Amino acid sequence: MTAHALIAAHGWAQDAIEIVIVQTSGDRIQDRALADIGGKALWTKELERALVAQEIDFAVHSMKDVETIRPAIFQIGAMLPRADVRDKLVGVESFDALPANPVVGTSSPRRAAQVMRLRPDATITLFRGNVATRLAKLAAGEVHATLLAAAGLDRLDQSHVGVSIPIDTMLPAPSQGAVGIEALADNAPLLDALAAINDADANDAVAAERAVLKALGGTCHSPIAALAVVDGEGLYLRAEIISPDGQETVAQETWLARSDDLVAQAVGRALLEQASPALRALFEG
Repeated sequence: MTAHALIAAHGWAQDAIEIVIVQTSGDRIQDRALADIGGKALWTKELERALVAQEIDFAVHSMKDVETIRPAIFQIGAMLPRADVRDKLVGVESFDALPANPVVGTSSPRRAAQVMRLRPDATITLFRGNVATRLAKLAAGEVHATLLAAAGLDRLDQSHVGVSIPIDTMLPAPSQGAVGIEALADNAPLLDALAAINDADANDAVAAERAVLKALGGTCHSPIAALAVVDGEGLYLRAEIISPDGQETVAQETWLARSDDLVAQAVGRALLEQASPALRALFEG
């Protein structure tokens, strides 16, 4: 997607960009939760090592997997137009259609907490692996249902899989559906080239969501949801934190100007201030 966008924007030859496939620790380690083996860096550290070694000129990331606080040597140079931000329920038509005491597969603390909020009788089981692996586990009857990002299914031409969950039912993860392109911060010519494919709406919305994350100081253990939507010249931002058992939700919403990270961070701080000590403890240390 990134290569096609750059070639179209600059009129480059079809073979102007070489795609280098980098297998990450997150790809290789499939039997444990990300939070237990290093968190989001598992998806980025090998790509960033290749950037520093100048084996690649830029890295393409799912922004949902990019750590909030970034080393200064790196810069997100562009954001592609954002895809569908929703989650999909796969295996049943609705949460009400699940049997009593259902088993639901997910590796996401956010999705797990949101499922527990909707279905307190559910049991959550760890589901790692790519889309094909998760769908195979579902087909084998390991769980009654699982949850997947609509954007990932769309990009794999599997839009027919699953039922989209309304945003009001399940607020997505910060940056869900967004693809960012990262380069070395001192590579001005490349950053200029990337700027030609930057989608301002996606860039501004994701920046607001990541500012909430920064204020929360959340880890992969922390159930956090946030979504900013472009509203005229500004953004409408919603965010929530949830206890792992789904019994406590603290939510905030506000309108803010684009690039107003201070207001977005204030939303994150307000969530913590209103949370119970037990929920707040998930975000400390």
